[in-house]
Amino acid sequence: MLIERHTEVLDLLASGATLTDVLTAVAIALEDLIPGSRCSVLLLDPSTRRLHHGAAPRLPSRYMSEIDGVTIGPDVGSCGTAAHLRTPIIAEDIRFDSRWVAFRELAAAHGLRSCWSQPIFGRSGAVLGTFAVYHLEPHVPTDRELRLVGRFVHLSGVAIEHAGLFGALADSEERFRRAFEDNAVGMALTDLHGTLTKVNKALQVMLVCNESELLDRRLTELVHPDDRTAAAAALCIPARPGAQGSGHDGVDSIEFEARLEASDGHLVVVAATVSAVRGADGRPAGLCVNLLDVTQRRAAQAERLARREAEAARRTAEAASRAKSDFLAALSHEIRTPLQAVTGFTELLQNLDLSAERRRLALHHIEGAAGHILALVDDVLDIAKIEAGALTLQNEVVDVAVLVDEVVELLRPLAAKRSVMLRTEPTDRVGAPDAAGDAADRVCADRRRLRQVLINLVNNGLVYNHSGGWVRVTVTTTDGTTVEVTDSGPGISNELQERLFQPFDRLGAEIGGEPGAGLGLALSRALTEAMGGHLTLRGGPGGGTTASVSLPGIRCSAGSAGTAGTADPAVVPIRS
Repeated sequence: MLIERHTEVLDLLASGATLTDVLTAVAIALEDLIPGSRCSVLLLDPSTRRLHHGAAPRLPSRYMSEIDGVTIGPDVGSCGTAAHLRTPIIAEDIRFDSRWVAFRELAAAHGLRSCWSQPIFGRSGAVLGTFAVYHLEPHVPTDRELRLVGRFVHLSGVAIEHAGLFGALADSEERFRRAFEDNAVGMALTDLHGTLTKVNKALQVMLVCNESELLDRRLTELVHPDDRTAAAAALCIPARPGAQGSGHDGVDSIEFEARLEASDGHLVVVAATVSAVRGADGRPAGLCVNLLDVTQRRAAQAERLARREAEAARRTAEAASRAKSDFLAALSHEIRTPLQAVTGFTELLQNLDLSAERRRLALHHIEGAAGHILALVDDVLDIAKIEAGALTLQNEVVDVAVLVDEVVELLRPLAAKRSVMLRTEPTDRVGAPDAAGDAADRVCADRRRLRQVLINLVNNGLVYNHSGGWVRVTVTTTDGTTVEVTDSGPGISNELQERLFQPFDRLGAEIGGEPGAGLGLALSRALTEAMGGHLTLRGGPGGGTTASVSLPGIRCSAGSAGTAGTADPAVVPIRS
């Protein structure tokens, strides 16, 4: 009979019966096994330390109502004392038991003479409640009765914890249901393939459609085609079987942004968070997707970006306009001076009867001024071609060392005139010689343009120097070829060096006030870059300046090598 009653209680537990029904079945089973007994189960609220009615099928309801909510303590009948002391309490005769003083009259009014109570413990050792056995006469429990009560006390503890777990689960499910359905953010549940199984009201409103129009569709079907591939890839990550949560084999959630297509055709930009929903085995069983509408936020960001870009474009246009005005003003100034010389000496020739020598000098000045204007116009045209990306280069094999010697010899008279020593250093070849031997310092370049660059750099070193100074030109060959022009001049600060590469910016008195148009370095850098190299300055005030021209270590093929003007021209786009 004991096994049968025990099985009945377990069947009730398995069937999902309420806790009251299970505890009532436990009490009735024990009452049937102990003749003359009346059983009760009280449940302890740990937050208040009060005992509340659980089950008492054959005890007077008024008595149970009177003791419901009693606070546990050392002298609170059998049940209150057992829960407080965590030990069984046996009152053989309630009339003479000091722990029943407060409840003696109540018990007598209902004919109760004896009571023993045992605390019900959970798996953690916490007291869950008490199990009490009453008799209508004084009574001492036998060993058999104590063993029976012990079994059913354990069964009561299992039932109470079982109800607590399922109650907590039900509460959790209800909280999730409310959070899902009432959330202002669009939410959806999908299977591992991304098929929608549940959607909340916010998502229906967002996409202007009802639940039936969304269920059983792939979430990616709602995504704009341009965003679909990225969204599908993101959805796969939390759904992977190996994903065991952050810090393990994978990730529990991932965030991405995409555009959804509403049923009325408008696009909704959403910030999506996809989380894995795990089954009992801990593996992903589905996906929970949060879809926050950020359309207005992104539109506002785009508007701010457009305003910033428009403002930047306006400032760029204004700067370009100012630069154009400054350029024209500087160009006008540079042309006006030699033109005044031309017109002045022309008037002299027209109006005065000059000697042959004075006429020759006047014509010499006119020729020099005209040459200056022509050179200025040529430089401006070259810069214009470079900015338009249409500079034509006549590439050929150039022996850089030979070209350097030519430039140095050309400028020796200027060096002597300014009392500046001009010298070259032997070519420094770093690394093993190549198959071409002496061809190691040859490059594929436009010989005329490279000569123009070197003349400008050496000329600057001579002009912006001091009497007794020096200019040194060196050629170094590694993977490419580098020509360095170093002078003993006053030097230029790092802050001012880049300004020298701006047309007509000559830094005024900071570099000595020498005459010139201020186009040389700007044109030299552009020409160097057109030939695949780069031009830099280094040095500081008081330490001289080094201008460095580096050209890549490339070779002209046999078919493209030749003399200047015979190789195929190359149209080279150049950055401005």
